[in-house]
Amino acid sequence: MSERLTIPTEYVDWRTKGLWWPGEPVTLDEFVARKDHLFDGPFTWPLMVLRASALDRNVAALADFTRERGLLFAPHGKTAMSPLITRRQLDAGAWGITAATANQVLVFRRFGVRRILLANELLDPKVLRWAAAELDSDPDFEFLFYVDSPEGVAVASQAIAPHATPREGARPIRVLIERGVPDGRTGCRTREEVLAVAREVASAPGLDVAGIAGYEGPLGDAAGVRGFLDDLLGDAAALADAHGPRRPMLSVGGSAWFDLVAETLGGREDVLPILRSGAYAAHDDGLYLRTTPYNRLPEGPESLSGALELWAQVTSTPQEGLAIAGMGRREANHDQGFPIPRTLRRTDGTEVPAEGVEVFDLNDHHAYLSVPKGLGVRPGDLFSFGVSHPCTAFDRWQVIPVVDDDDRVVEATATYF
Repeated sequence: MSERLTIPTEYVDWRTKGLWWPGEPVTLDEFVARKDHLFDGPFTWPLMVLRASALDRNVAALADFTRERGLLFAPHGKTAMSPLITRRQLDAGAWGITAATANQVLVFRRFGVRRILLANELLDPKVLRWAAAELDSDPDFEFLFYVDSPEGVAVASQAIAPHATPREGARPIRVLIERGVPDGRTGCRTREEVLAVAREVASAPGLDVAGIAGYEGPLGDAAGVRGFLDDLLGDAAALADAHGPRRPMLSVGGSAWFDLVAETLGGREDVLPILRSGAYAAHDDGLYLRTTPYNRLPEGPESLSGALELWAQVTSTPQEGLAIAGMGRREANHDQGFPIPRTLRRTDGTEVPAEGVEVFDLNDHHAYLSVPKGLGVRPGDLFSFGVSHPCTAFDRWQVIPVVDDDDRVVEATATYF
């Protein structure tokens, strides 16, 4: 589904982290047109950038994977909240975009996304009324959200009651009944609960049962994931028998098991399978490097690579074996491990692999690096770092330059968290 997005006009100015811009503001388009070089442009450290070649390769990899295996794809937009990445995903053939919160739905709608799946329960009447009004005003807009309780159905039904009266062109809001896993987060725990909630939806004016959804991420092994997917298929079959639709949607997908999702659901005609994986676009050098299904797939792990690079300057080498870099918790995410050193760029411009270097602690704006003897790290040198878990990396940066393999800015994206 290719569509023309509306990207808001954003500016580079004195507030833009990672840039030294004491002059007058310029638009992101004007900034990109300068084609500044990463190492002699108006940048200051630390700085987060996206590597264009890695980003393009990652987006293409999942587009090819889902198309070849008979899956629709609604990549999760929460990772980056970036119109640039959203546009790339839709241009590559994504069926829609997934959101996690109501505010994210509004952001993607303002971008102009026509099909949005809210992978969460929605019990806010004002948001439900907005969604119903959007469906009324735009026949090309599609919106789905989750329910897992009679209370959720009742709130939705009451909120949209003014829009539920029969009239020409009126469309119901479609919902997915969420199935969860024991001790997991949201979602019905049994088929009986799934069907009970579906009955509530079927009898509620203005709502329509679209299918089943689940999240296999909490399950730690392949057998558990396969069992859960089989449960979802059974739920979908029971739902179709009881309430329709004939071919219910079945939406699943984190970023660690999409190979099993494709193996179980790809190309089926009894369900409409929708994958929601999102971290793949940026990938990483930690969590997802270890857990990506491409470690098991014949395409190989090189199909994805870390597109985020965090550059920081060495500010002090106070004792042997220790270097301090000018980045910390305000710039670098660390919920799934500290940043991963990639490259050391010396003050003379030469680069060597950062072999043996490790981040072992972070303060607000300082990183503690253990460095091997003989590497010769000195103040003023730069390190590039990969990240672990991109979903908590983007939200520390309001503007992220995109650089080509010659280290020149070719695009830039604002983030909308």
